[in-house]
Amino acid sequence: MAEGFSSSSRGQVEATAPPLSGNAVTVAIGIVAALYFGREVFIPIAGAILLSFVLAVPVRLLQGWGLGHRLSVALVVVLAFAGILSVGAILVSQLTQLAGDLPRYQWTIRDKISAFKETAGGHGPLGRVADMLQDLTDEMKLPPRPKPGETGPALDKAPPERPVKVEVVETPKSPIETITAFVSPLLHPLATVALVAIFVVFILLQRNDLRNRLIRLAGSHDLQRTTAAMNDAAARLSRFFLTQVTLNACFGVVVGLGLWLIGVPSPVLWGILAAISRFIPYVGVVIAAGCPLLLAAAVDPGWSMLLLTAAFFAVIEFTVGQVVEPLLYGHSTGLSPIAVIVSVTFWTWLWGGVGLLIATPLTVCLVVLGRHVEQLEFLDVMLGDRPPLTEAEIFYQRMLAGDAGEGFEQAEMFLREHALSTYYDEVALKGLALAQLDASRGALDETRLSRVEETVCELVDELSDYEDLVPAPDAKRGEGQKPGTKRADGDAGLDETLERADERTETLPVLAEEDLAPDWRGGSAILCVAGRNQLDRAGAQMLAQLLAKHGLGARVEGPDVLATSRIAPLDTAGVRLVCVSFLDTTAPVHVRFAVRRLRRRVPDARIMVGAWGLDRDAADSLCAASRSDACATRLSEAVRYCLEAARAEPTAAADPPPARASAA
Repeated sequence: MAEGFSSSSRGQVEATAPPLSGNAVTVAIGIVAALYFGREVFIPIAGAILLSFVLAVPVRLLQGWGLGHRLSVALVVVLAFAGILSVGAILVSQLTQLAGDLPRYQWTIRDKISAFKETAGGHGPLGRVADMLQDLTDEMKLPPRPKPGETGPALDKAPPERPVKVEVVETPKSPIETITAFVSPLLHPLATVALVAIFVVFILLQRNDLRNRLIRLAGSHDLQRTTAAMNDAAARLSRFFLTQVTLNACFGVVVGLGLWLIGVPSPVLWGILAAISRFIPYVGVVIAAGCPLLLAAAVDPGWSMLLLTAAFFAVIEFTVGQVVEPLLYGHSTGLSPIAVIVSVTFWTWLWGGVGLLIATPLTVCLVVLGRHVEQLEFLDVMLGDRPPLTEAEIFYQRMLAGDAGEGFEQAEMFLREHALSTYYDEVALKGLALAQLDASRGALDETRLSRVEETVCELVDELSDYEDLVPAPDAKRGEGQKPGTKRADGDAGLDETLERADERTETLPVLAEEDLAPDWRGGSAILCVAGRNQLDRAGAQMLAQLLAKHGLGARVEGPDVLATSRIAPLDTAGVRLVCVSFLDTTAPVHVRFAVRRLRRRVPDARIMVGAWGLDRDAADSLCAASRSDACATRLSEAVRYCLEAARAEPTAAADPPPARASAA
């Protein structure tokens, strides 16, 4: 295997996980069935879990002020459910008042419909056509007229009997029946609220015990790391849900005040519904605005109130969605867009309207659980918004598929932020290292190996128009680039690595011909040779392109030139430095063999080994063992060494100092 780049099992593109077993499918079906048929119990539990995350923050705050744990929980729960019941009572009162006022708006609606009909074509061509069609329809419904002298069938029948009038008299209800009829619709909601309150109390009281059980589920072999992860997850969820509840409540207050100023009836009702509807992603605001818009059209004889209400909702949603929310908790909930749609569909099908409201918060909990519990990692992969593959894995997958076009698109997005050599070092070479891993274990045959090499060379050729420069700060945020881009798990710390790589690239000069020593001014002063296979040749191709962009001439040769029959006729005229490209340095004998043969063929040239991705200490040991003049672990290091050598006197090339490319 290649030592150049460390790689976890995720780095190997071919799946190593066993296929989904029948038991797993059976368990999944059983869980869904249990959630569906047991929704009377699971809905309160889910609501209690979400509410406990919100109330955990004020409970900790009261504990910090010196109140005991039980007293803090009791006080917070009582105040929270008092507020919930108060909002419910206000909601019922407002609905009752609105239902009583609706008949007053009936005539306004009729007048607008009549005016719209007249404007749309009551006396125009379309209106006349509609009247004609209506007359024809009425004519077809009439019974056939009898001919002169004939008696119609209807005339031969006896006149129908007059219907008997029946009056239904209801039996007066007893007081108990009246109370039962009034209380029955309220029993189920009140029972659900009571059940949620009980669960919330026990969750908050037993919070530490539940945390310990989750730690045991996640794995107790590393208590420090697991505890830190669980505490961080709980704190993040609490802050997120509390912020969302607070923001939506403020949104409802602003909506209520705005509708009151506009003159829309029942503004408190629409403010409450707007706060609740905003928990629904994408369409929540549309649902919240629908009823106020209809009511504004019914109340106002003109259209000004309707237009003001529509403009008000558009402005406030844009302000909250595009300005306030990103400042408070970013642009994302941690879910991918498709996961939001799927979760809303699934939970709505499973639990109806309640599922629609809690779909996003519940799915966020599942994703956070998947990030910290190894057995549930598939939830984070399927539903989370972090990329499932690293940049290097995406590169390798596209090269393996022979898709240079999508590879170029990835490179183009990357180069809007970073230098070309940074892309080659941190993405392309690491992707080739993954290919080398597969080739070393026999997972890549010659056909696919050649396809990867051809696709990489095609991509390198497409990138020939890009200079090896770090983009200016004002040009970095191009289309498709967003600050705080999320990275895959394997790319943790990549942004800092890229920043350091760009800093190194900024110090690489571009030499003019007069800056070069006379012996280095030819078009092939540097020879880049592939060490063992086509992947090494792809690395040599990248190096040759970077050298050309910094003013040095270079050409590339494949690994076959190191064979006995090919080394002798190798054209070495004007060659001052040879770089041997290796992605796999696990067998130093191959490196020593290549250096020895090249030293015999070009005794006056410097020889540098490109051990791409190898750590600095191992590279120094390899350099000493192979007796090469230098060993570079990155393309940018190799370019720097070549630039320094090209500036030296020609006589220094015959007896070069044992320089080492710096890893800094």
